[in-house]
Amino acid sequence: MNPKLGAFWRRFVFNVPVPRGRLARTPAEVESIYSELGVPCIIKAQLPQSYQAQGVFEDGLTGRFKRARSSEEAVDMSKSMLGRRFRTTETGDGVLVERVYVTEMIKSRCKWHLTITFDRERYCPVIIASRTGGEALDQEQSERLRTTKFGLTEGITSEVVEKVSKILHASLAEKENLRSVLRGLCQVFKSKDVTSLEVYPIINAIDETITCVDTKITIDDAASKRQMDIFALRDRAHDIAEEAEAEKYGLVYVKMDGNIGNVVNGAGLAMATNDAIALHGGASANFLDAGGQATKETMVKAFEIILRDTRVKTILVNIYGGITRGDMIAESIIGAATELGPLKVPMVVRLQGTNSELGLKMLEEANLGLHTEADFGKAAQKAVELARSATI
Repeated sequence: MNPKLGAFWRRFVFNVPVPRGRLARTPAEVESIYSELGVPCIIKAQLPQSYQAQGVFEDGLTGRFKRARSSEEAVDMSKSMLGRRFRTTETGDGVLVERVYVTEMIKSRCKWHLTITFDRERYCPVIIASRTGGEALDQEQSERLRTTKFGLTEGITSEVVEKVSKILHASLAEKENLRSVLRGLCQVFKSKDVTSLEVYPIINAIDETITCVDTKITIDDAASKRQMDIFALRDRAHDIAEEAEAEKYGLVYVKMDGNIGNVVNGAGLAMATNDAIALHGGASANFLDAGGQATKETMVKAFEIILRDTRVKTILVNIYGGITRGDMIAESIIGAATELGPLKVPMVVRLQGTNSELGLKMLEEANLGLHTEADFGKAAQKAVELARSATI
């Protein structure tokens, strides 16, 4: 999973103005940080992902961002957050808050919204800008959003600054400050392999300077080797166990709500498999991309993870053999199925590509009770039928 870094990216220096602040794990640390800052502060409960701010703590405290105008108030707020569960519509039973971020409060006259991400239709990075601040951008606000494309090679040009400034109705002084902020954010976006960078720039009520607050940043999973310092910040305490285990073996696993377990090679094919299952009236229990590693070892681990899920009534293996031959894939599946012993649920295997006919023949002759199919749609339909009959 991508690490949602939130406040952590403030460690990097890219000439982007951000509020002073530090992370705290105890009320005593909160008191110390408040004294260091010497100004009214905001206490922010740190959650493992970018959950919404609206929610309730166990003791009834609402919201995870709280203002404190004295050291005593800051300590009291932190005591109501640290070691308590924060519940929202996204968190179910809630998430245990183990850290808070203590940051200075800046008096502002307005708040903007900026996101740098990739436009997959136009094949280029874009800046999404809005004069509307807030926790979420809903459909009503979408009319006030404007996108400005730019090139990673050219970076933030004067033309880009001009377009974004017009969207935000920035004054001359604000535009010059915005130029520096956009260039700094672009540098973060490029150098840290970012796929989405969201900030809320606030305009200082006194001198019209810009400060970026409430940062949300997502790093490309594929950049883990290049960005080891960032990925080292990842808090795995709240990871879903199956997803973390799968990652160790080079598998991408995401739990879903259905009862058909999937093992697929390639993210695109995996998404198409989920769609095909839904088309035939079924629902996937997971997304599992084995990538190009359809070996016996990865198949064993994939089956182990899926079979631990008691909701699973059928397994659908959907493999397209390119460089990896169908007979080699069949050997991996046979080896994994044999090692795990008699399967507890039916398994449908669809093979297509290089040597797929030979692979399907090997699977049929293995006498493991597997259902084999070359056609994608028929394989998905068969898996849905088997899952449905198992629940009757």
